[in-house]
Formats: sequence, C-alpha cells, structure tokens
Amino acid sequence: MRMNTLKMIVLSGFFTSFVACSTQNNAVKASTPVKNSVKPNIPKPPLPITSTDSSAVPPNDDTFRTNLPEIKREFRGAWIASVANINWPSRNNLSVDQQKAEAISMLDMLKDNNFNAVIFQVRPSADALYTSNLEPWSYFLTGQTGAAPYPNYDPLQFWIEESHKRGLELHVWLNPYRAHHSNGGSPNSLSMVNKLSDIVIRLKNGMYWFDPADPKTQGHVSNVVKDIVTRYDIDAVHFDDYFYPYATYNKGADFPDNKTWNAYVNSGGTLTRADWRRDNVNKFVERIYKEIHAEKNYVRFGISPFGIWKPGYPEGVTGSSQYDELYADAKLWLNKGWVDYFSPQLYWPIESKGQPFEGLLNWWKSENTMNRHLWPGLNSVEIKTSDRPTEIKNQIEISRQVLGKDAGEIHWSIAGLTKNANMLPTLKNGPYKEKALVPKTSWIKAIPLQTPTLFINNNGNSAQISWSVKNIKEVFQWVLFTQYNGIWETEILTLDQLSREIPKNKEGKVLNAVAIKAIDRLGNESDYIAKKIK
Repeated sequence: MRMNTLKMIVLSGFFTSFVACSTQNNAVKASTPVKNSVKPNIPKPPLPITSTDSSAVPPNDDTFRTNLPEIKREFRGAWIASVANINWPSRNNLSVDQQKAEAISMLDMLKDNNFNAVIFQVRPSADALYTSNLEPWSYFLTGQTGAAPYPNYDPLQFWIEESHKRGLELHVWLNPYRAHHSNGGSPNSLSMVNKLSDIVIRLKNGMYWFDPADPKTQGHVSNVVKDIVTRYDIDAVHFDDYFYPYATYNKGADFPDNKTWNAYVNSGGTLTRADWRRDNVNKFVERIYKEIHAEKNYVRFGISPFGIWKPGYPEGVTGSSQYDELYADAKLWLNKGWVDYFSPQLYWPIESKGQPFEGLLNWWKSENTMNRHLWPGLNSVEIKTSDRPTEIKNQIEISRQVLGKDAGEIHWSIAGLTKNANMLPTLKNGPYKEKALVPKTSWIKAIPLQTPTLFINNNGNSAQISWSVKNIKEVFQWVLFTQYNGIWETEILTLDQLSREIPKNKEGKVLNAVAIKAIDRLGNESDYIAKKIK
C-alpha cells in the first residue's frame, strides 16, 4: 500500500522520537557477557530512522570479559567414626541436643580450618545412624540396638544439612560386611546377627561377619546402599579397608566359609579358594559402583583400602598383604575405574623404610590408569613420629607434588585434628591457609550450569551486589571475584549466600569490578559474569 510523502515524514519523526526516548530510560542488558566494544542489538523498526542522534544507541551495561584467576582446588576430608563411639557421638547415652551440639562443633571446626568434606560413618556394623527399614538403629547412637533417638530425629539428615550449610561435602561411610562389633553390646532380636543368621558368621574375637560369597549378603548390602543414595542428598558413598576380615579377628584361623565354598565347588567352580574370595569382592565392588551411578549419576563412590596391595609393590615395601589376607584386589578396582576416588591408607611416616609414604603414593599413582581421584589417607591421630603436625604437613606437600592439580587427602580421624594442640594451627597457617574447591570429577557427565545473573546497586561507600542462576538446584557453591586496583581476589561462598555488600575502598585500594561463577556438586564451573564498578 502506498503512503504519501507527508505521512512518511510524520511517521519517520515519530519513530525517531520513540526510540530516542525509550533508549534513554531503559538500558538494554546483554543476555550473555560481551566485550565493551560490542553494542547490543536493537530491533529494527518498520520504517527507516533518519536521525543521527547518538542518544538512540543504548549505553553499555558494564558487563565485560576478562581473565579471572584459577580457583584453588584440593580435597580436604576427615573421617568421623561412630563405631565404638570413637568420634561421634562421643558416648552412646548422649541426649539429642548433646549429639547435635557435638556435630555442629566438629563441622564448624572443619569449616573454620578450610576443610571441604566429611566422611561420616552411618553404618558401622549392619546398623543405622539414620532412619532405615532395612537395619536397626545403632547401639552406638542410643545404647540399645533398634532403639530410636528420643526425641526422634534423623542424624544423617541433620549431618547432611549442617555440612552443606558450611560448604562441606557429606560422604556416607559404610562397612559392607561387618555384621556386629564386639563393642556393640550383645546382639538382640533386632540385630542383623539374628535376623540374617543364615549368612552371618561369628569370629573368634567376638565379632560377626557377613559371608561375602553369599548372594544374599551381596543383595542385602546393595539394597542398603541404594536406599541411602535414593533417599538422602549425599555427595558420595565410602567403603573403608574391611572386606574379608583381618586374620587376627579369627585368631589366625581361616575364615569359616565352608558352606558357600562347598556350594561353589559342587557347582563346578574351578577357581582356587583365595581367587574365589577375591572374585566375590571384585564383583561386589563393580556392582555397587554401577548401581550408585544408575540411581544418581553425580553421587561418587570412594574406597580407602589398606595402604599396601602386596609386599614388594613397590620394591622394598614390607607389611601385610590386603590381596592375600583381606582378599581385596584393590589394584584391580583402581585399574578398572570402579571408583571415583581412591584413598589408600598411607599411615606411615615419610622416612619409614618398609612403608615409604612417597614411594607407596607414587606406586598407587602408576596404577591409576583410569585417572580417578587419588587422595591418600593420612594418620593424623597416631603416626609414629615425634612431631605429628609437621609430619602431616610434609605429607600434604608431598601429595601436592605427586598429584598436581588433583591433590587431596583424608585425615584419620577428626580426633587427630583436635587432640594435638598444634595440628590445626600448623595446617591452617600452612597448606590449608586458603579455602579450596574439590577437584573436578570430569568423567561423570553433568548438566552444564548456566551463567549467573549479577546485579549491582551503588550505596555510596559500598556496592551491594546480588546474584542468582536459573538452574540453582544444580549449584553447590559460588565463587565471588572482586578486583581492587586491577588485582582479582577470590572467595568461595556457600549456596545460601546470594548477596554481598562490598566496600569500594579497602586498604587504600579502589574496587574496580566484581564477577561471579556457580559451582556444581562435581566441582564443575559455570561461565562467569563480570561487571565494572562505577
């Protein structure tokens, strides 16, 4: 349809005025960070704009691209044992309020000293420090197997929530085959010793053990693991070094598994008894690893085996053989990648001749053909040396040299951090001086995090900043970057921190810019958004 010249002039003037006014009042924000030199796109009007007024171009929103510093990464965990009331609860007759107070004290201590993970024992011996329909409440929690805490609460849920509030991962630690501990009172009618008596064996030291070869054992423990993974917001499942029991548990006598061994032989089995036992454990480890990831892909699986695979590996190493005594072929599990992290218990001093710390760590690294996390266990409680804090600090430094950017360690146990007055100061003033994210678990696929949004309000002497992201359910932490006089500073924040008031001047330095990143549960980083401060 044709328009006359007068109508064209009027309409052209109208659109020019409209765009000029609207762009003065509404800054157009880029949906993703862009360089300062790039102007946001402006929708084309139906008629050409003849004005050359620069006010028609919206001002830049101060988003820019830059080079942010690399975020420090290191796994820093501590074992918290419930068996025999080693760490928590300190006694089996504490009130619920006392239990919670002890837990919060431990978690605050770990947070304040820049740890980032808790390995919490929730199943010390076929019992539960959580609400379970499969196994009874733990004797170590209430003083009676099967008796619920009063007033009733779920300790595991409490530990998860309080750990995550502090930016700590929570790994649930289970003993797969121990059915009853000798310090756990007499087995009562609710104990799994009696409920599953057909697959439980009594050892000569008073402990009871599930027969690892029995399919019913494997099915029961598998169900326990899946139940926890399904119902709780955990970060990992953790097994320690107890598979077939240590020989001393049965006073040197062979493990009494004639029933399942004879059934295997009668069915035509051809493996030796030792290889058959190892095969039972191998299949179980592989099964648990796959089942965890089938249920929740982001939940990791870790094992902390005895630190020596076999004497002579590496050359010169002496001591017990988990391969021959525990029937645990831990090297195979690492070779196959049936774990997400591996924490061999290297509980000996650096200078130990028969069990050299660095030599053993290097050997395990050489066997890590699937490039899983390798984070050694350190004996912070009772390592045999005159100066434990310095020894542990030096072991951390050696681990960093050997493992590089994927470094980390787990301290046995939290008591080792508190019972020696110099341990925490030595770590906090040394290797743990700064907070760190856990290393990325790159082999597990994750939903990519979206770039956060960032809002800035100038409040005179400070800048009030806030941030968020659409898929916040996938976020575990934030990393905040602040730039003073052109130098970036980094701060790791917990999920619930969504705003911060930042001084524009600090120690004579001027705030230039801020940036924010989201971090997911596997340590993956989102893209960042950075903005200049006016």
